[in-house]
Amino acid sequence: MEISVFGLGYVGCVSAACLAKQGNRVYGVDVSPDKVHMINQGKSTIVEEQIGDIVREEVERGRLSATDSTRDAILATKISLVCVGTPSQENGSLYLGYIEACARSIGRALVEKREYHVVVLRSTMLPGSIRNTVIPSIEQESGKKAGQDFGVCINPEFLREGSSVYDFYHPPYTVIGAFDDRSGETLRQVYNGIDAPVMVVPIETAEMIKYASNTYHALKICFANEIGRLCKSAGVDSHLLMDLFCQDDKLNVSKAYLKPGFAFGGSCLPKDVRALTYYARSVDQDVPVLNSVMSSNMAHLDSALKMITRGGRRNIGVIGLAFKAGTDDLRESPMVLLVEYLIGRGFPVKIFDANVRLSSIFGANRQYIEKEIPHIDKLLTDNLDDLVDFAEILVIGQSGVDLAGYQLKDKEIIELEKQKIPVPDSDRQGIAW
Repeated sequence: MEISVFGLGYVGCVSAACLAKQGNRVYGVDVSPDKVHMINQGKSTIVEEQIGDIVREEVERGRLSATDSTRDAILATKISLVCVGTPSQENGSLYLGYIEACARSIGRALVEKREYHVVVLRSTMLPGSIRNTVIPSIEQESGKKAGQDFGVCINPEFLREGSSVYDFYHPPYTVIGAFDDRSGETLRQVYNGIDAPVMVVPIETAEMIKYASNTYHALKICFANEIGRLCKSAGVDSHLLMDLFCQDDKLNVSKAYLKPGFAFGGSCLPKDVRALTYYARSVDQDVPVLNSVMSSNMAHLDSALKMITRGGRRNIGVIGLAFKAGTDDLRESPMVLLVEYLIGRGFPVKIFDANVRLSSIFGANRQYIEKEIPHIDKLLTDNLDDLVDFAEILVIGQSGVDLAGYQLKDKEIIELEKQKIPVPDSDRQGIAW
């Protein structure tokens, strides 16, 4: 396939060289004469293992060359990969000036092209960037319509500096966010030789995945470093500890707890987070990531409360009171805190939880109820029909409750834990997705 790659920096150079090695005819495009000259001389624009040899070999084979002419590149190719920079501005916002300039340049070149051309964004951009910046820029300059006269996709890259060639050929998956089916299918063909699952998702999801991934990677580094400092203060071998930590692939290093939902609670997590952050203070260690966990949890609760109360005082039916489905443990349950707040604000509340029967609760859980929420039994009902009839707002705090058969279209549905409910998406709310 004939492919043009705009931007011959880190991502662009690797993408262009590796695609050429796959047998494609690749035209690199850059506004820098130095980068264009380097590629045409068979030299890589970046320093990293393997890439220099690949660039030299593909230039010699005639499958890779570079130009500063957008027009020439667009007219000679079927698909274009945009890999220009999206740097931070002083206030932290994303600078899309290079993206917009490239999109406009491509749009002007498309005026002369009759064939359907696909523009693929590899640059990292926040959700909304393609629909609000890229597509309008191309349409204005070309006089053509996205999805009709030209295609648009986003194809985020997962290349690590130092191992980019390996990562190009061994990605976790290939993500395609396509504006139209024809564009997505054209881009899929580019990766036919890559052994990785292809994930076709909405454009905004594809824009967001890189941010979710990189922020999580940054979070993991900070978490490991903070635990390491606490280990040192306690005389614990931090590397031995984290090796042990990573052996748990059921909870620690897994997809467990990574499903968006409501705030955490229960008898373990809040208590242990507080204990560890207290210990950090006692040994004079600054652990801002760990210190932020409880406040982040409360922010999630506050967000739910704002959503529930924004329409004024109405009858509220709460489904699920325990901190987790399948238990009767109310200790530090965020649902209890939510109900307490609503009661304090004068909202009429009824609660259904099939596992919570105060007459059968004992021990520490019973003590917590008698001390913190002795009035909660007056709000509980074991009849889901009564609760649904009573409620103007249904707050679903636990998954697994069967609401099939109920008339819910006149209810406002607020899902704190996502589940299948027979209500159109337009009639439901949610704070976690």
